[in-house]
Amino acid sequence: MVSRVGIGYDLHQLAEDRPLILGGVQIPHPIGLAGHSDADVLLHAICDALLGAAALGDIGVHFPESSPRWKGADSRMLLRKVNDLVTEAGYSVTNVDATIIIERPKLRPHIELMRRTIAGDLMITLEQVSIKATTSERLGTIGREEAAAACAVCMLTGSVVP
Repeated sequence: MVSRVGIGYDLHQLAEDRPLILGGVQIPHPIGLAGHSDADVLLHAICDALLGAAALGDIGVHFPESSPRWKGADSRMLLRKVNDLVTEAGYSVTNVDATIIIERPKLRPHIELMRRTIAGDLMITLEQVSIKATTSERLGTIGREEAAAACAVCMLTGSVVP
């Protein structure tokens, strides 16, 4: 068996008249994330971590912003498609660990639903998914509530020979 590790990162601007969707969960908040898709920074970071671990490029390769097909796309659907690509490449997800960086709102009440949603979409157990949230201590674009970001690490296992 082979183990592979991947890292993902995403950042989107916060914008009015957009829903705040993180980890596939709509969070009540007056502003949301702007982007070509639903702009779910957490799922985008996880997608990039999975694709990177399997050496399959990045989210922009598979779901380019230049394609109208992905306009307004549900990032949960993108995550499921990435999981299919990873599986087709001979890997399975061992675990995902991710952090959301956003000044407000507080995400603790939503973390468990995010974990359940991600575990379900990746067809893994809840114990294989860790989600944390932090602020940037009011520093920079995130601290000024102009943006939100997420980073993720994942491990894949498979019988693929490197």
